[in-house]
Amino acid sequence: MQKKRLVFDLEFVSEDWDDFDEITKKDLLKRAPDQKEDPKGYAKELAEVQDKLVFSPLTGYIAAIGVYDIDSEKGAVYFQDPKGKHSDSEEGGIKYVPMTEEEMLVKFWAISETADEFISFFGRRSDVPYLNIRSAIHGIRPSKDLISNRYNSSKYPGAVHYDLAELLSFYGAAMYRGSLHRWCRAFGIESPKSELSGDKVGEYYRSGKTLEIAKYNAQDLISTAKLFHKWDQYLRERA
Repeated sequence: MQKKRLVFDLEFVSEDWDDFDEITKKDLLKRAPDQKEDPKGYAKELAEVQDKLVFSPLTGYIAAIGVYDIDSEKGAVYFQDPKGKHSDSEEGGIKYVPMTEEEMLVKFWAISETADEFISFFGRRSDVPYLNIRSAIHGIRPSKDLISNRYNSSKYPGAVHYDLAELLSFYGAAMYRGSLHRWCRAFGIESPKSELSGDKVGEYYRSGKTLEIAKYNAQDLISTAKLFHKWDQYLRERA
């Protein structure tokens, strides 16, 4: 029986700075110089802190979760649409479904229960910790352990999770690193970053372009799937 292999990818956005309480702002800016004594230095640190808010599930949240069956070449992107502009739709084998963050997480973990193997790019360090913490915040327990068993050994517990960022750098042994865009470029795969990049997701989200974010996520899924096929065909160790 063929195993079900699932590519997954997330898009994050940060909370608005003005929504933080003063204690949180002070905590985030504890390394900043005094605003009166060094206004330029303070402004620089403030900008850097605000840019990094999106990377923490304590100061950001999930805007979209995409899943893609690598064998059937069909998938779905569940995305937040706070302005209520969109309804369910489908294009190119991908379903687009607006949901709240909590609903997205419930849906993702339900789908995960039916999958045997998971595929991501930088998911073990980025997407999965974010998924787990945001799930816990909503009172949702993950259905699969996607962090442990880093080397996918059959001797240890934890789901089989192929993180291409780790596999293509030989678990950090190589002296090089590469973004998804650079790996796609090297292997002749169309890059999902041609029209939108991760640093623009927050801007798109706040301007109501949530379906555009979902479609960008779908391109990430497809590019990751194609990159996995390259690794699987030419680099995976054969028994």
